[in-house]
Amino acid sequence: MKRLLHLAALYLFTAAFTAGCISNLHHTDPIPDDPDDPVIDPADLTPFKVEVPVTDDWVWESRPSITLRIINFNEVVAPADIKIVISTDKKKNVCTETATDQIPLNSSKDVTLTTSIDLEPGFYRASCAVNGRTVRVFTFGISPTKIVSEPDKQTDFDTYWDAAVAALEAVDMEATLTEIPTKSTESQKVYLLEMNSLPDGDGEPVVIHGYYLEPQDGEKHPVIMHYYGYDDQNPGKLTCPSAGTDYAELFLSTRGQVINNRTAAQREPDGHGDFVNTYGDWFAWHFGQKDSYYYRGAFMDCVQGIRFMATRETSDMDNVFAEGSSQGGAFSYAAAALSPYPLRAIAPGVAFLGDFPDYFTIVDWPANTARASKGSMTDEQMFAFLSYFDTKNLATRIHCPVIANCCLQDGTCPPHTNMAPFNVLDNPDKEIYFYPTLGHEIPSNWISRYKKFFKARIVTNQ
Repeated sequence: MKRLLHLAALYLFTAAFTAGCISNLHHTDPIPDDPDDPVIDPADLTPFKVEVPVTDDWVWESRPSITLRIINFNEVVAPADIKIVISTDKKKNVCTETATDQIPLNSSKDVTLTTSIDLEPGFYRASCAVNGRTVRVFTFGISPTKIVSEPDKQTDFDTYWDAAVAALEAVDMEATLTEIPTKSTESQKVYLLEMNSLPDGDGEPVVIHGYYLEPQDGEKHPVIMHYYGYDDQNPGKLTCPSAGTDYAELFLSTRGQVINNRTAAQREPDGHGDFVNTYGDWFAWHFGQKDSYYYRGAFMDCVQGIRFMATRETSDMDNVFAEGSSQGGAFSYAAAALSPYPLRAIAPGVAFLGDFPDYFTIVDWPANTARASKGSMTDEQMFAFLSYFDTKNLATRIHCPVIANCCLQDGTCPPHTNMAPFNVLDNPDKEIYFYPTLGHEIPSNWISRYKKFFKARIVTNQ
């Protein structure tokens, strides 16, 4: 035991607070070196295992409280130099937190750091290192619901969209339904829907498709609109939904995406031929031309889906809901903002198309596509154009309840872009759920969560 204590003494050094703002640290007094024992290189020690457990969903009111669980596998007490560099989501350094501590042999110790100053509402990156080795980099939030993303609507924003909706209403829908027997049941049939939607600017209606689930009991049912995320440029086989719900549902594919670009072999057999995407990369299509840009037509496709549901006797149009993730989240906002039929509630998840001026400073895409497509436009002109399709501006037209989610490690639709429209909403009946460790994905409990939210808001006619 004496020999073991002597060895332990070789690796202890004075515990002290270093520059930075540190709290909740427990330090061990240094043990003097024993000159009779040989010096062993600290590099020969087994590196620590370090975990950063999630606390408070990694969302705090004003100051983070970041815990590092440091596990020491060595047979000696070993020193830990701890460093956390905090920066904004726009990569601007805020502060550096440092500490030293001693980790017991064959044991672990939790070390918690925080800041001595309040951080502004926003999202931040914490880069955590122990003994010079980076062990975790993650995003955390400070008062996300207090982040201010002021709308930047152009003066004709509302008249622009009102004119688009009016133009859509002039289009003859000519909807046709083809049953998909392999997915239908006696209580609910599944159809491939084909219908006309708003022209791209050439006067010719655009044909779009969806999967429509219709209850067969002759009663009216609440409606759920499902909107898809941004499609794959090399799409694979498409999954057709199966019957089995209590709702009238439409899985709507906007022009050039999902059903609208699958070959016959990539779809459930429906008797139709190949569908082809003529839009290339959708975000870039007619970029800068607001009267024919891809998302003008796509937003109207979302509205056309709701207009189709209004033609069905089984649709309860007093209870229309919409949901989608990523691009589908943006479509949910667009549907609520632009539909002539008021929506009862929507559930946007990890929503796309939010707060472009900040979006483009946080991640590369779609900023790189936009700048490669803007031609002679200045950045100011580009952002003025994009403002027509920004969810934070659409949110000014939304008054229904909203349930949303935000995944903190999302590098495609980063958290800030999710909060931009959510914080603009003026209805107090809104909820947002943070998933601290997830990236750009749909949380496993999300469907059950938003359906519970929808069910609680169904109204019945007296």
